[in-house]
Amino acid sequence: MDNGVAGLEQDRGRLGRSSTAERVADILRDRISEGFFEPGQRLSEEAISEALGVSRNTLREAFRLLGHERLLDHRLNRGVFVRILSAEDVADLYRVRRVIEGAAVRRSAPKQVLAVIREAVAAAERAAAEDDWQSVGTANIRFHQALVALNGSPRLDEAMRQLLAELRLVFHVMKNPRTLHEPFVDRNHELLELLEAGRHEEAAAFLTAYLDDAEELLVRAYEPNR
Repeated sequence: MDNGVAGLEQDRGRLGRSSTAERVADILRDRISEGFFEPGQRLSEEAISEALGVSRNTLREAFRLLGHERLLDHRLNRGVFVRILSAEDVADLYRVRRVIEGAAVRRSAPKQVLAVIREAVAAAERAAAEDDWQSVGTANIRFHQALVALNGSPRLDEAMRQLLAELRLVFHVMKNPRTLHEPFVDRNHELLELLEAGRHEEAAAFLTAYLDDAEELLVRAYEPNR
């Protein structure tokens, strides 16, 4: 079975009794966010529709939705491919992140949201100890999604899910994912401690420097390809 498609059968339960294109799009977006699909990869209609037990028409509608989210490219007479992002895309993604996440860390943190952030930090630390950098990347995605939940806005949560799926595609530009993720495992923990202590302005300044450094790492990785 195609790379990234293996294991999709276990997601069938998420479709419920009425298999809708939106639910299929949710599953495929999650797969992208977890690093299973790579930029430039062609997605097989046959393999994915069979794995999920959905019709080709439903899958095509899901592909269309993800195309509008800038996650997939439809190439005439060639098929559907996972989008390849540019250094300019990286700059724009981080421009948006500074606004959404910067607002989030300035807000009081409910205990239930802090618990989700804390678990994402712990998951990254466990994965790093096992030298599993793909899982560290996934935990990092969950960490930042949880940060945005501090805003208390379902619309911002949805926007961040789409943005982080795009960002996961950017991660693939790093030849060694450890180089990208390792410096931020401890920094996520430090940011959590600032939030738990209610030091919101310090958290915002810390996050700004954090995002600046992450953007610089990723943009630099694009330089040899320019």
